Amino acid sequence: MTRLTDPVDLYLLRVLCTLVAERSVSRAAVKLNQSQPAVSSALKRLRDTFRDPLLVREGAAMVPTERALQLRDSARTALGEIDRMLDDPERFDPASSQQTFHIASPDYLAMGFLAGAVEQMRAEAPRARLVVHPLGPDYDYERALAQGELDVVIGNWPTPPERLHLSLLLEDEIVCVISRRHALAKKGFTPEQYLAAAHIVPAPYSMSQRGVVETHLASQRLARDARVVLPYFEIAPYLLVNTDLVFTTARHFAQHFAQMLPLAVVPAPFDFPPMRFYQLWHERAQHQASHRWLRELLGRSARRLAAATRTSG
Repeated sequence: MTRLTDPVDLYLLRVLCTLVAERSVSRAAVKLNQSQPAVSSALKRLRDTFRDPLLVREGAAMVPTERALQLRDSARTALGEIDRMLDDPERFDPASSQQTFHIASPDYLAMGFLAGAVEQMRAEAPRARLVVHPLGPDYDYERALAQGELDVVIGNWPTPPERLHLSLLLEDEIVCVISRRHALAKKGFTPEQYLAAAHIVPAPYSMSQRGVVETHLASQRLARDARVVLPYFEIAPYLLVNTDLVFTTARHFAQHFAQMLPLAVVPAPFDFPPMRFYQLWHERAQHQASHRWLRELLGRSARRLAAATRTSG
């Protein structure tokens, strides 16, 4: 059956998905790079078309109706299929692309990695957009990759999911970071001193995965004293400066902050396996030229970071 006038177009579908995700007209407008009145008008059209309020107020917040959640899932599927129809898997011109790329990552990589990736993207694809999403234990990144909400996830789990494609970005030595005024800043730790010390430990960002350090210690039936647990890696170095705390991390991360703060980088007293950082992506993006370009760009940024770490180390 052919309709002469379709009540819903691609723009309305994108507005619908964004409104359900953001649960706010103003935040959706920012995300879509639209004015707030334009998004409000689109929401009214959606409500009239589907004869449902779609977003309703609950206290100070807006929440989607059941109908909105059902429509959101259908809209995502439709938008994904249309994007695949319009995308030529064999051709991609970074210089003219206006594509938005979505990456998810915890903040365990030094800022130099993302800075390098953004520098290259601005040079090669100045009209493209990049959105970086935080990973957390409640974020289903595998579903997000499968549904096209994410293009790449950067991780360093000891056993990455086998269902996803993977390529190694960076392999790095594990070291300890402490204050330069720490009693062991010159000698480093014995295993006994390390286990007796008070540690800063990052909160896990995956419910199903333990970190490299915890995994290795647990294999020897050992555990460190997690005295401070943080949701963000970037905070840890600042807490070391005037305390006796210890932070165990990758060398590139440690050296980045040791160049800015009065910190000492000392060898880890255990034979920890190297910390491997890799990028993960779904089969749906495996052969798309734009995604291949993005993965190569991230790989180049990681190689530059590794070379800089070797030089400064």
